[in-house]
Amino acid sequence: MALGVGIIGLPNVGKSTLFNALLKRQAALAANYPFATIEPNVGVVPVPDERLEKLAEIVEKEIASPGLAMTKKVPRVPATVQFVDIAGLVKGASEGEGLGNKFLSHIREVSIIAHVVRSFEDENIIREGSVDIKSDYEMIQTELILKDLESLRSSKFKVQSSKSQLKVQSEVLNRLENELNSGIPVREMMFAKEEQELVDQMFLLSSKPEIVVLNVEEQALKNAKEIRQNYAKLLFSVTASEAKQSQKIASGSSKPRNDNIVVISARIEAELAELSEEDQKEYLKELGVEESGLERLIKKAYQELGLISFLTAGEKEVRAWTVKRGTNAQNAAGVIHTDFIKNFIKAEVVSYDEFVQLGGWKKVRELGKVRMEGRDYIMQEGDVVEFKIGR
Repeated sequence: MALGVGIIGLPNVGKSTLFNALLKRQAALAANYPFATIEPNVGVVPVPDERLEKLAEIVEKEIASPGLAMTKKVPRVPATVQFVDIAGLVKGASEGEGLGNKFLSHIREVSIIAHVVRSFEDENIIREGSVDIKSDYEMIQTELILKDLESLRSSKFKVQSSKSQLKVQSEVLNRLENELNSGIPVREMMFAKEEQELVDQMFLLSSKPEIVVLNVEEQALKNAKEIRQNYAKLLFSVTASEAKQSQKIASGSSKPRNDNIVVISARIEAELAELSEEDQKEYLKELGVEESGLERLIKKAYQELGLISFLTAGEKEVRAWTVKRGTNAQNAAGVIHTDFIKNFIKAEVVSYDEFVQLGGWKKVRELGKVRMEGRDYIMQEGDVVEFKIGR
């Protein structure tokens, strides 16, 4: 499945620096995986996954011919994330200021938004429309909410056949308008299943899951945990003006605000993009961090969207596949090829840890560690799978 992350924010907050770093990583991907088709404002980058290298090494040993020094190289194919650079929004974007209408429409096309907020000082970079972290964050939120209110006013929903459906529709529309006018984005509202289905059909901008990307100075990165906690309190604390929302949270009618913050230095990401994988690890170690900002951003996106990866390991390729948590084996097979859904027979499944510990398919089968699962089996993170498909 395609995972699209829309990068949004005010001008001059570091969006372009971050996106250009992604493009350099994309260039490396395109060199190895020609399926990556790139548009000017779209970057496709691999999801970091060290498991692929280990699986490929095991498969290569399994298929190696005795007595031959050369071993067939098995392709490693990671899952990918598509990042969309959405031009800097400005106050009034919901009314068409700047390139507001064009780029607000791009938000509808992504799975999740990464809202970049400036937390660095640089007198050479003008704060265009930027005041402080909280005000900058709230400005973008306001523009998304205003655009949603405009969408509600201009929408013409098909009249349902039953009075009960029409009543639900009217109640949902009224509630959306009231809570949006109170400054509450759709993603924080709670709906019953029937109501949520209606809301999903509206494709409202503030319903998109959100990650706040706090762009800090290079030297601040080692204090990322503390910074994240401090700014979570600043951005998501309940104030007097938010008392109404607080009451809704207590009653269960709204989702609680969370602290989905990823602390990065866009400048460091740009520097990492120029280095080899080995040098990247050494540089991160010097900085006192374990993972790059890109890795942490992708992990957070997976978490927020409820995604997992299952793995296939064969002579043709070793590959990571992305599915929604809760996907059954039959539908997971359909991610590989749609025909696999109707022709699904069973799935041979083993955990990644057992596959690696025992050294591949031959051994796990000999020791009876492979589970034969039917179409209703719920896929788990790190499952190594071989699907059996009929004709």
